[in-house]
Amino acid sequence: MSDDRKSMAKTKKDVIIPVPPLLSEMDASYFELRNSIIERVKNTRLKFVMQANQGMIELYWNIGNDILKKQEAEGWGAKVIDRLSSDLREEFPEMEGFSTRNLRNMKRFAQEWANDSIWQQPVAKLQWRSIITLMSKIKDSETREIYAARALEHGWSSNVLVHMIEMRYIEREGKAVTNFAIAIPPQESDMATQIFKDPYIFDFVGTAQTRREVELERALVSHMQKFLLELGQGFAFVGRQVHLEVGGDDFYIDLLFYHLKLRCYVVVELKARKFDPGDIAQLCFYQNIVDDVLRHPDDKPTIGLLLVREKNRTVVEYSLSGFNNPIGVADWQNEFDMAAEDIKASLPTIEEIENEISLLDSAITAEEGDADERT
Repeated sequence: MSDDRKSMAKTKKDVIIPVPPLLSEMDASYFELRNSIIERVKNTRLKFVMQANQGMIELYWNIGNDILKKQEAEGWGAKVIDRLSSDLREEFPEMEGFSTRNLRNMKRFAQEWANDSIWQQPVAKLQWRSIITLMSKIKDSETREIYAARALEHGWSSNVLVHMIEMRYIEREGKAVTNFAIAIPPQESDMATQIFKDPYIFDFVGTAQTRREVELERALVSHMQKFLLELGQGFAFVGRQVHLEVGGDDFYIDLLFYHLKLRCYVVVELKARKFDPGDIAQLCFYQNIVDDVLRHPDDKPTIGLLLVREKNRTVVEYSLSGFNNPIGVADWQNEFDMAAEDIKASLPTIEEIENEISLLDSAITAEEGDADERT
């Protein structure tokens, strides 16, 4: 330590105030020790948090199970939960979570996962708010378990889980039209297929009709965090309008990513129109250049993802035939499309309308028959 720093470490009464040495004065072994201890503390703290959360989830399930069994055995009504809530809050004033609503959530928790095998399931390791989200937003138990597994795997918060459910994440997963089965080795093609979805929903783009690819591209880049969330786990953004000079001509890749699990580049091309078979050749062209110029020897072949406004699945399948580069084709939708789909889903089908008309005709005929008999 320098003489100046030594003097700073003492007061007028010679009381020592420890002054840490500068980082530049420390050797490499210190940084190894420091980083090792920091990592150990982080892991231990995370372990305690997870253990505390799992203990709380186990407590909530047991409380809900006790209430459920007692109500079934004694025929107790809902007012018992109100009384129990008041008593528990009085007994444990420092604890939260004993409201009437939360006790009802505990009871439902025990109903939905009705046996002890729950402790081997992903849901038991989630936050309580995420469990409530699963119960309130998903009726189908199988779909609920899939979302629970994804939430645990990707570390989704309850807010992210709500977003994923509302965006129908699981229902779209693995639905892109691809040639992965022939273009990627079998042990890798299944994972690649699951990663790419159809359609991609860009609700942050807005309701206005996007007429040009550059408008969509700018919107996606300006909302990169939401865009990466929609793409899914493992995508790392490399660049936008990546410049390629080939034989003196200039070309530009719309968006370039690297996927950490697949260990490969992903070229994304955006189209604000219907799919055209010629789009596949353009995408292959970009893939070939990335493989030749950017790809590391340890990287897997570059994957191409074409996002279009509309496609005919059969046309896409024929267009992919004969290409060896791994390519996926999917639609993209904005908030306007989602609203239109919701409205369409709420409207009766042609069959339902015809059935209503048929029932109405039958009722009218019956009334006319009754009137004839009375006359």
